[in-house]
Amino acid sequence: MNTTRRRYTEWGSRHDQQASARGWMVGRTPWSAADALVGLSFRMDSEVSPMSATTVKIPESSANHSPAKIPDELPWKTKILLVDDNAENLIALEAVLESPDHDLVKANSGIEALRYLLDDDFAAILLDVKMPEMDGFETAALIRARKRSQYTPILFLTAYKSDEQLYRGYDLGAVDFLFKPIVPEVLQSKVAAFVQLSRNAELLKRQAEVLQRAEQKFRALLEAAPDAMVITGPDGKIDLINGRAESLFQWKRQQLIGQPVTRLVPGWTGESMAPPHGQLFGVRADGSLFPVDISSSSFDTADGAIAIDAIRDVTDRKKAEEEIHQLNSRLEQKVIERTAALTRSNEELRQFAYVVSHDLKEPLRTVSTFSQLLEERLGDNLDSESKDFVSYILSGVKRMSDLIDDLLAYASLDAAEARGKPVDLNLVLQEASFNLLATIQESGAVIQSDPLPEVMGDHVQLVQVLQNLIGNSIKYRSADPPRIRLSAESRDGELAIVVRDNGIGIDPAYSEGVFKLFKRLHARHDYSGNGVGLAICRKIVQRHGGRIWVESTLGQGAAFYFTIASAGAAQA
Repeated sequence: MNTTRRRYTEWGSRHDQQASARGWMVGRTPWSAADALVGLSFRMDSEVSPMSATTVKIPESSANHSPAKIPDELPWKTKILLVDDNAENLIALEAVLESPDHDLVKANSGIEALRYLLDDDFAAILLDVKMPEMDGFETAALIRARKRSQYTPILFLTAYKSDEQLYRGYDLGAVDFLFKPIVPEVLQSKVAAFVQLSRNAELLKRQAEVLQRAEQKFRALLEAAPDAMVITGPDGKIDLINGRAESLFQWKRQQLIGQPVTRLVPGWTGESMAPPHGQLFGVRADGSLFPVDISSSSFDTADGAIAIDAIRDVTDRKKAEEEIHQLNSRLEQKVIERTAALTRSNEELRQFAYVVSHDLKEPLRTVSTFSQLLEERLGDNLDSESKDFVSYILSGVKRMSDLIDDLLAYASLDAAEARGKPVDLNLVLQEASFNLLATIQESGAVIQSDPLPEVMGDHVQLVQVLQNLIGNSIKYRSADPPRIRLSAESRDGELAIVVRDNGIGIDPAYSEGVFKLFKRLHARHDYSGNGVGLAICRKIVQRHGGRIWVESTLGQGAAFYFTIASAGAAQA
């Protein structure tokens, strides 16, 4: 491909020189503002140009200035190049585009198309993408390599639509894609637009009045731009500026014409959007500096490359960025301070919980001890009612002791760090089952499990979660022996662990409330507990970055779900 490009470029260059000597080439005039307007308007249709991002309103006096009338008929036919390796496709294109004003040239390969381009100029090229030997993209690259054809509109024809093809085609300068089967009306309208563009371009070169008005429109566009616009020639010296540049830099227009652009922006090289070591600064006539951003575009003319630089004062933006930076710094410092205060508070809360637990349990032990001594000493002398009173006292002491232990366990979760390490849930289940061995044997529960995955988490805390969920299933069992099954499944792209049972179930109205601290759905004489177990489960799961919920129908068992990161996903 590189050899073909080099040979075609060298051949084309010699051919252009010979053709120019014989008068075959389209006349080329010195660069003017009108040429810039024609070049820029085409670039805005076929490329992403920095200038295209700014909406400019042309002054009414210029916008309403009607151009010279263009003749309806021209003495020449407009050439259109059709390139396709399939003869039937070429015949179909010719049938659709046939017109007295069109000279349709057919080429059955990219190489044949390049030969035609050596001798003729075309209003548009319809180029098939998929061709043997040299495909449409390679052909387009060679077409763009020559000045004579680098702005000729290319419309790619393809039956395969993909973003990769679109990006590649537009990168090579395509103005449009037409997807097969092609709608004749669409093809005719698109080609007609480029044919008209070509004919207008020819008329612009032949009519001095149109050139003059085009130059006026270009200057009006330049003056209406919101940024300082500076146009420099191939030597890097200023050829033209707009009024915004005068007011921004505080120089008169005639003082800057012919001066290097570095007089306005000393660090500007024209090769990058910003210098490698920091911010660009503009220099006013009084020597004061201000930060600027520059957007630059260039195009080639017969006299060399012309550059158009849009210069914007970014003083206000830089000031706002600095204020945001300082605000972020202050916020980060406040976060650090509040995090430290929260850490201290959690530690103090943990210590307070232990102290309160000890201080509350001490009088409870005293009450329990003396109640038991009273029961032993009086023995048979106590009537049945007195024995009930002593039993109530001991039962209340035990409930209070259990409640203190549960509160201490719940509060200690805030202080305990959830260590994120790979944990085998199968081993976690074995340990939780061992801790509940007496309860399992007493109830006749059967616990089954599918193979469980390895997850990221804290082994001790995950044991507590499974122990609480399995214990909950055993406690709220139905008349049948408890049947509990654990499994893993995917829910909304997350790994979920499921604990299912055949117990009494939960009314869906309470599916959220059961996880609240001290929430009980049954009387204490029916089921023991303080309503803390599921609250602990939720807190542990949330500390592991997951969520927990229950799906159940009253009388039909329950399924508790909690999500957690798998070890494989976390390490990836």
